[in-house]
Amino acid sequence: MAPDKKNAARLGAHIAFLDESGFMLIPQIRKTWAPRGQTPIHKHRYSHEKISAISALTISPARKRPGLYFHLYINNIGQDEVCSFVRHLLRHLRGPVIIVWDNSRTHKGSAVRSLCHRFSRLHLEAFPPYAPELNPDEGVWQHLKRLLSNGRPDSLDELVDVLITEMECLTHSPALLKAFVQHSSLPFFLH
Repeated sequence: MAPDKKNAARLGAHIAFLDESGFMLIPQIRKTWAPRGQTPIHKHRYSHEKISAISALTISPARKRPGLYFHLYINNIGQDEVCSFVRHLLRHLRGPVIIVWDNSRTHKGSAVRSLCHRFSRLHLEAFPPYAPELNPDEGVWQHLKRLLSNGRPDSLDELVDVLITEMECLTHSPALLKAFVQHSSLPFFLH
């Protein structure tokens, strides 16, 4: 018999906060330092090519240790990519898994429902509408976009390499991942 949501929490479920984002070759420009009177000039190729990314910031049930999982895609993320990523999470996380995400269309539909039927240990919860401040995974994207701002990768391959390097650094930084949780507007018991 599949455990219900209350029993899943009691049994020690992993909580996974999931979100998607995109990174374009056009750099995100932010304020920077320059000598007085020397306005910095930022040269880049004008290209609308992008990388779509999906990640989940996870919290283990016993020690509340944070973790980070991610996938990158050249095309937009749809239901199939979301389901593939959720299966990836289920391969790595033991026991019940509660995924908390926004109300995106890619998180609803027949593919997601069939995934829930196939994996009884998977439980899905939605954030309230228009509440990105609740999702700690938003902190992952803000951090990466801040790190990559004013950068100028010349190709999608270069952008992918930078993203993978920075995401892997994040996976090995539990203190930073915990800070994303603490700076979200989540209840204090997860901090």
